[in-house]
Amino acid sequence: MNTETLERPNIAMDAVSSSQIAAIGHDSKTKTLAIRFTSKSGTGSLYHYANFDDEAFAAFKGAESIGSHFYKHIKPFPDKYPYTKVDSGTPI
Repeated sequence: MNTETLERPNIAMDAVSSSQIAAIGHDSKTKTLAIRFTSKSGTGSLYHYANFDDEAFAAFKGAESIGSHFYKHIKPFPDKYPYTKVDSGTPI
């Protein structure tokens, strides 16, 4: 049995203007994208997406619509960008 704990990077987050996504961040060293989703009941869930390079993050951060970019270019590709739910957020 593997008892190793995966160390997750502590990624600085920037708030974004989106109805679905509250904040995003990126760690270049580990190529990890962090997304904090919005929630009507408090802070939404935080997910980390792997294999996300600087170029992909620049395109995501600079997108006209952060939410649309996520749903078209990231979410449909879990094999390319495997994800982990880091936390479930907190209720108000």
